[in-house]
Amino acid sequence: MSNPTQVPTTISNIGVAMFTIADQDAAIAYYTQTLGWELRADVPFGDEGGNRWVEVAPPGSATRLALNPPMGGRPGGGGVGVETPDVEAEHARVTAIDSVTTGEMIGGEGPVPRMFSIEDPDGNHLWVVQSA
Repeated sequence: MSNPTQVPTTISNIGVAMFTIADQDAAIAYYTQTLGWELRADVPFGDEGGNRWVEVAPPGSATRLALNPPMGGRPGGGGVGVETPDVEAEHARVTAIDSVTTGEMIGGEGPVPRMFSIEDPDGNHLWVVQSA
């Protein structure tokens, strides 16, 4: 049997990150209407009626964020990093929106980029990171 760490990966890209949310329609509204992202997919899926595959993304992004209902648990607690060429301007933009909960700006020392967090209504965190 070969050692799996010695076999090169075939994975070449992160295509979609997934958050668990309580209400898909409310999450779509938050990400599209509040944060200004695009709705990329909202389609039925699976054998059980009523299941939907929902994806949102910042305009122009190749990577998407899937908004999934809880699967045997409760929503929230996930985190994903998103990049911006101007983290200070994005921090100013989102902190001016009453319904957005943001963290303080951190990082910028050594190899750690400047960043801040946005907490969505389900307790998931977007880490907005200064791109190189």
